[in-house]
Amino acid sequence: MEFTVTEREGGVGILHLEGRLNMVTAGALRDAVNSTVAGGHPRVVVDLAGVDFMDSSGLGALINGLKTARQAGGDLRIASPNQQVQLVLQLTNVERVLPAYDSAELAYAVA
Repeated sequence: MEFTVTEREGGVGILHLEGRLNMVTAGALRDAVNSTVAGGHPRVVVDLAGVDFMDSSGLGALINGLKTARQAGGDLRIASPNQQVQLVLQLTNVERVLPAYDSAELAYAVA
């Protein structure tokens, strides 16, 4: 799993992920979200366009990131999930808490 972070105005940090979001890489996502929030960007977008697979550990890392961002007065949003990732979100009803946006740019453009 590879991460790149793009910082935007208004305290927004966009994490671009590439690879598999699973038990092996979930800890790295938690660390990346924590670092982004601690770096003054409590509004986080996790861009899943490059994620080809996500399991329950990846889902847990997203929920943990949401909690971290909200505790800092921000929020975490997800963007561009593929069909497999969207299915995991739907089957677990996490899509109610973490709705997916079409792109990272739109995630915070929506009120």
